[in-house]
Amino acid sequence: MDIHEPLPLLGGLTPERFMRRHWQKKPLLVRGAIPGFAPLLDRAGLFALAGREEVESRLVQHGAKGWTLRHGPFARRALPPLSRRAWSLLVQGVDLHHDAVHALLQSFRFVPDARLDDVMISYASDGGGVGPHFDSYDVFLLQAHGRRRWRIGRQRDLRLQEDVPLRILADFAPEQEYVLEPGDMLYLPPRYAHDGVALGECMTYSIGFRAPADGGIARELLQRLADTAEDGLGAALYRDPGQLATAEPARVPGAMAAFAGRALRRLLDDPAALDCALGEILSEPKPQVWFGEGGDLPDGAGVALDRRSRMLYDAGRIYLNGESWCAAGRDARLMQRLADARRLSAREVAAASAAARALLAQWCEDGWLQAQP
Repeated sequence: MDIHEPLPLLGGLTPERFMRRHWQKKPLLVRGAIPGFAPLLDRAGLFALAGREEVESRLVQHGAKGWTLRHGPFARRALPPLSRRAWSLLVQGVDLHHDAVHALLQSFRFVPDARLDDVMISYASDGGGVGPHFDSYDVFLLQAHGRRRWRIGRQRDLRLQEDVPLRILADFAPEQEYVLEPGDMLYLPPRYAHDGVALGECMTYSIGFRAPADGGIARELLQRLADTAEDGLGAALYRDPGQLATAEPARVPGAMAAFAGRALRRLLDDPAALDCALGEILSEPKPQVWFGEGGDLPDGAGVALDRRSRMLYDAGRIYLNGESWCAAGRDARLMQRLADARRLSAREVAAASAAARALLAQWCEDGWLQAQP
């Protein structure tokens, strides 16, 4: 993608200018972001996805008794009739299960893949929505079918309603209102309050982004580093030949605390280990993702990443689906090309070293790559 080329998707802004002016700063409304856009998945197809065990789905309803929330999977008969007002079906990660939706997600790769999360599709009957709320991450709201009225605002009061199964703001103060038609799109930065209500039957695609919390990413890093701690540090035992007899046997020895601190600092002071752990974490597929048996890599074929595969790289390694490999020179450039383009031509595969071709073949067998003509 040329980040200096204006995109209709961004209202004629270049990705570079959008990121500088709007990303995590202020909303952007784009009329006709995708002219003539129609749902990539029809209502029946979306309902069928919501009935699958490996697909995350939620049903939100609002009625006389207030808000209700149920988690899927949902058999079709478990969903309300289409004529009933004010209900929404939210289906997460549709890009993992549908090629066209996955292709739509690729349009937003002017943001690093490490931040790109998934496409959620919301189906709503007339009056349906999830209430005024805010997200902790950036989101693009693309109208696919019907119309939805959005009210948005820079919310200062983030208190939530009590005894409600959803994170609904207690005192929503909207500042602007838009009605989105098919192909229109609204970008909202994190914590920008919004409330979307369906005006008749509608479908909205939410392109969301990952925003790990510092506590969460630190915990994951420590857990992953701990798995390799003995390899990284060896198995040096604590020794205390100078320990004196003590009348306070329950007191933790200061020397033991210092020993533990030195071990932890040595682990955290290894930039390569930290980079490796971070890359493996960020490329880890979602828990509900699994890969079936793959196939061979025939001679003269190219390859493409399976839509469920997450591939990243840094200066010294490549990362694919939670695993990592050291890479340098021509093979590193080839793998970086695969990660950025999500495919390699037959000519590029043929030019790879024997070791790189063997790795590509293994990934095909694992189902992480698909052979291409």
